[in-house]
Amino acid sequence: MNKIDIRTANVVQYISPLREGGSMPAIIKADDDFLYVLKFRGAGQGKRALIAELIGGELARAIGLNVPELIFLNLDDSFAKTEPDEEIQDLLKFSVGLNLGLHFLSSAITYDPLVNKVDALTASKIVLLDSLISNIDRTAKNTNLLQWRNETWVIDNGASFYFHHNWDTWENHLTRTFPLIKDHVLLKQATDFDGAKKSIQNALTTNKIHEIIHLIPLDWLEDDTEKMSPEERRMAYVNYLEGKLAMIDSLIKEAKDAR
Repeated sequence: MNKIDIRTANVVQYISPLREGGSMPAIIKADDDFLYVLKFRGAGQGKRALIAELIGGELARAIGLNVPELIFLNLDDSFAKTEPDEEIQDLLKFSVGLNLGLHFLSSAITYDPLVNKVDALTASKIVLLDSLISNIDRTAKNTNLLQWRNETWVIDNGASFYFHHNWDTWENHLTRTFPLIKDHVLLKQATDFDGAKKSIQNALTTNKIHEIIHLIPLDWLEDDTEKMSPEERRMAYVNYLEGKLAMIDSLIKEAKDAR
């Protein structure tokens, strides 16, 4: 299995905000001449949303789902100084440093459950992955899926791992299932959980989980308000994922019952 290599680039042009997103990401150009959707560390959920985006995206890629390239993006303070919109100015100011970008898929359209179809295995993989990472944000109201070149692409995993918003109680989540899977946009099409389980178990080995979790920049894990050290929190993500994989049959049963 190929080693994950997350590139780093610098933001050179702020093009436009995506105001339909709650955290107001933006389309930017980097010094590699590509366009990216930039997720800001200074947005509402802060660095934890970037961590969830990074882990969720690379887990999805590891199990064979289509995910835009993820890249670390450095943002300097020059953009905040020249931005006339006060709301965007504040966002840029609080996001100086290392942020996360997704390769911009030009001409992609939002997945529409009434129009677009997803094959049973892909739908089952996405549903089961979202159960594993407790992703509360892949519903008919907000699919966080794109159709690009006749394929379904997984984006926006930042609402996953919601346990990390309260580290004092994170261990309470280790043995919980994910009842909110009942609202998943692909649940009706997810009819191949056996195939999805096999793909996920084959791909998400202990080594692969550790590799993905160790992609998290130390800077994103540092927080003077937390009792747990950055490395303790890094291992908590590993333990969480290994715990969820150990109960994958319970998650499948829950999804089947909901369907």
